[in-house]
Amino acid sequence: MKLKNLVSKLTVLEVKGDLERDICGVQIDSRQVADGHLFIAVRGTVADGHNYIDKALEKGAVAILCEMIPEKIAENVTYVKVENTEQVVGQVATTFYGDPTSKLKLVGVTGTNGKTTIATVLYEMFRHMGHKAGLLSTVCNYIDGEAIPTDHTTPDPITLNALLAKMVEAGCEYVFMEVSSHSVVQNRIGGLTFAGGLFTNITRDHLDFHKTFENYIKAKKLFFDRLPKEAFAITNADDKNGMVMVQNTKAEVKTYSVQSPADFKAKIIECHFEGMYLNINGKEVGVQFIGKFNVSNLLAVYGAAIMLGKDEQEVLVALSAMKPVNGRFEALRSPSGYTAIVDYAHTPDALENVLNAIHGVLDGKGEVITVCGAGGNRDKGKRPLMAREAVKQSDRVIITSDNPRFEEPQDIINDMLAGLDEEQMKKVIAIVDRRQAIKTACMMAKSGDVILIAGKGHEDYQDVKGVKHHFDDKEEVRACF
Repeated sequence: MKLKNLVSKLTVLEVKGDLERDICGVQIDSRQVADGHLFIAVRGTVADGHNYIDKALEKGAVAILCEMIPEKIAENVTYVKVENTEQVVGQVATTFYGDPTSKLKLVGVTGTNGKTTIATVLYEMFRHMGHKAGLLSTVCNYIDGEAIPTDHTTPDPITLNALLAKMVEAGCEYVFMEVSSHSVVQNRIGGLTFAGGLFTNITRDHLDFHKTFENYIKAKKLFFDRLPKEAFAITNADDKNGMVMVQNTKAEVKTYSVQSPADFKAKIIECHFEGMYLNINGKEVGVQFIGKFNVSNLLAVYGAAIMLGKDEQEVLVALSAMKPVNGRFEALRSPSGYTAIVDYAHTPDALENVLNAIHGVLDGKGEVITVCGAGGNRDKGKRPLMAREAVKQSDRVIITSDNPRFEEPQDIINDMLAGLDEEQMKKVIAIVDRRQAIKTACMMAKSGDVILIAGKGHEDYQDVKGVKHHFDDKEEVRACF
């Protein structure tokens, strides 16, 4: 593609060199640059791309998009200056990859909890209905049936557009995507056209990045503010910020609720560890999911499918065939009669939801033992809150390690324990080694009890001092069985 076409939609402040040159690749990582590429120098949260312009030139870059043209400019290289490179990366990537979202129906899911379940169930459902579909999620990206490993909830704009272009090539009609608050603020989804957006809920998370809860809310809301008027916006009326999210959107607004009148409504008729019977908009359906929070998730799925033009009966039949997502409220029954539940819950709110769901099924007939920790180098303020939430709804709690990263595991555990008073501490033991913690919980459990192992869910590693060591909660539980 000609460089002039690539920057045609941008407000260009200055050009040095030839805009007629051909560009065969676009990169924001100088290590990925090859001959004939355009390198975009972005001022990131960790590093400034302007410091890597020389590296990109060594690798063969023929054009540089930047906020500051270097004093010393290279021969046969074109420099294009714009005000803010981070804001235009998405637009450049979209143009280079042929505007893939104009050929797809892209639905974004945002919120603190439930994003992975909703996006994945929508992807599975539409494939079940015979459509080719793509998924962009925390657990894995999929181009129809082909799995592509993932590092971030929402990839950078170039990786994102390259994936979407491959989805178009593979014949996908629909793509379901988790949209993180980081990606909205950092313009990773800039240039994409969404057919719809879903809001799950919002509770304390990522304050290490957003600094305040208000900033976090604004980041989520910005996604809905930018939706086009042809799109739909489905929001959770049960969340106190649900209507705040859509108050300035141009999209068609729909609501879902398990508590009050809404466009998409549900109530639980019956609940077991194997699943639930629900009434959704007046029709009964059996599903293989558990817990009130999952009723909300399934309502969001149901609503999105209806807004994408699907028949109500077809949607309900497909819902009944869907299975829970890997590491999201996965129930494992032990030979000795207790149940272990592995879940990704890593916020106070998610822990509360999962424990509520367990109590909803147990109905006082068995004890709850919770194993949980908190990640290192992340929001420290939620640590005591998580410990309090675990103690409030458990008979015994084992505080342990969960991806300590570059912090000392014992320091993280101490931060969690600091949230408990003397009476609460009587229920708690701390075991730094996660394997031992799970083993201890299994030794404590009696027939009819439930062990909740929270925090890691689908993850099959422990992140310690920058090294990922293999560790899978489900494998550990099965070994104890």
